Amino acid sequence: MAYAMLANRHMTPHPRLALSIYILIVASFLNAAEPREKVIIDQDAFGPGGSNLQSILMVVQAPGIEVLGITIESGDGWQKENVAHTLRMLQLIGRSDIPVIPGSTYPLVNSEEETRRWEKLYGKLAYKGAWMESWPDYNTVNRTHYHAADVVPLLEEGEATISAAAGTAAGFLVKKVREFPGQVTILAMGPFTNLALACRLDDGFAPGAKELVLMGGSFDPNASKVDEFSMQFIHNPRVEFNVRWDPEAAKMMLHGGWKKITVVPLDATVDTKFTPEIVRRATAGLETPVARYVATYAQPGFPMWDEVAAAVLIEPKIARHVDRVSMDIDIDHGPSYGATLSWPAGSGPGLGEPEVAVVRAVNVPRLEDLFVESIRRLPASP
Repeated sequence: MAYAMLANRHMTPHPRLALSIYILIVASFLNAAEPREKVIIDQDAFGPGGSNLQSILMVVQAPGIEVLGITIESGDGWQKENVAHTLRMLQLIGRSDIPVIPGSTYPLVNSEEETRRWEKLYGKLAYKGAWMESWPDYNTVNRTHYHAADVVPLLEEGEATISAAAGTAAGFLVKKVREFPGQVTILAMGPFTNLALACRLDDGFAPGAKELVLMGGSFDPNASKVDEFSMQFIHNPRVEFNVRWDPEAAKMMLHGGWKKITVVPLDATVDTKFTPEIVRRATAGLETPVARYVATYAQPGFPMWDEVAAAVLIEPKIARHVDRVSMDIDIDHGPSYGATLSWPAGSGPGLGEPEVAVVRAVNVPRLEDLFVESIRRLPASP
């Protein structure tokens, strides 16, 4: 267009200038035409600080990704409170265009009462998310106080003035996969109730998606790393919270018939830690809404659980060690309820257990750099 305007004015541009203009025009058209990966984030988005919302920020900020929506369930916190935190974060960073869709409040079968009975028989679970009545003495970081599912305490970051989208999370998941068959990746970083309901709502949901990337399960975590966050899987090495909250949903979700499943278990996160130095690197000298949010509400001290899953989605080569196994979930309500089951690929019992790619370890320095780059990047356009 620029070259044509010059020609119309009877001007002869310098050949190098004309070539440069041509290259810029072609590049702009190619960039405009390059499709972004369509992603739905399914998350128990408890906040404001911590891995749940920071992982969402990483994906929202990724230039090659279009976030179609964020579906919310209970887990680390209750669904209603998680929705409120997510809406407020999106509002504060200027991304109110991304729909937030409420999902499940309770697991399909498991319950707080059953968990208490289970603990009387088999011993205390180290972490129960929204069901934690009190925190152990070794706890060193700020934790939420126990409350009922329909209670939304005053938010530290202020109340959102935007509303969640109408409908249900399962309905939204099914609708978008039907709208964009074979193009939608699901990034699941909380319990899997919404995905199980979507699988039951539409048998074509999971097969119609491009890929499922999930944070959950535990295969062989580093037993030498003993701290307050590793207590549960040191003593119960196959138990992980996202699965244990709703084991039946995890099993149903895995058996959905996905084309591809990438699993980011606890194994890949035990050597990570979100530190004050990472916060400083990500926010120093910046006044962008995203940087201000992280500088204000980030809570160092946790492993980078969900950030690892987000990083694997954004930059798959960050995975240093990937195995293929057949995977399932124990739903016998005995001592191993919710435990991860696995066999060498193709060697399972043949009961529909899928073959999955398991990320055992990631490039931790690159993970930290990717988080910093994501937060420092100028906000992605809607």
